[in-house]
Amino acid sequence: MSRLPTDGARDLWELPDSLRALVENELDEGETVIWVGRPSTRRMLWRALPLVLFAIPWTAFAIFWTFGAAGFKVPNFQQGSDFFALFGIPFILIGLGMFSSPYWVARSAKKTVYALTNRRAIVFAGGWWTSVRSFSPDRLNDLSRVQRSDGSGDLIFESRVNYGSDNNRRTTEAGFMAIPNVKHVEDLVRQVAQTAKKT
Repeated sequence: MSRLPTDGARDLWELPDSLRALVENELDEGETVIWVGRPSTRRMLWRALPLVLFAIPWTAFAIFWTFGAAGFKVPNFQQGSDFFALFGIPFILIGLGMFSSPYWVARSAKKTVYALTNRRAIVFAGGWWTSVRSFSPDRLNDLSRVQRSDGSGDLIFESRVNYGSDNNRRTTEAGFMAIPNVKHVEDLVRQVAQTAKKT
């Protein structure tokens, strides 16, 4: 087995200061960076498209229902019956929230960074706050790769199936998402896992 590459530290300096500080502060003594990367904002935005498409009929119906409940006129709240139209407002706001999902996805992608070290894989997922998940080498043996024609894709470390209160199946995946040259990164991750088995 070839020696693990150590040029990831050079790539750290290409990150914005705030993201580089996240990675550096997480490292333990003797831990070296092999690879760092960030998700493609453009690829992540495509993931928000189904929600935006769903928002179109949802919001249209919510607006139509609200105006219908108000009698297709400006509500007069001195009449008790016009208060019924207010029940549609939360559904309109939910629809507007779904329309804004591309903004929040892009914002999250810009604050997300991935790191592979000689000891683990780390996902720093951005948003209102940053969540940090570490995957030790023993959790990096059962990888799943989704690769696109340009070589970019997702490297999935963990996939969980959950069932909501409506009994709908939801799959939650964790890993390095929407990264370039995903096959190369998979090779590095497998190398870390194999090296850990020998030590």
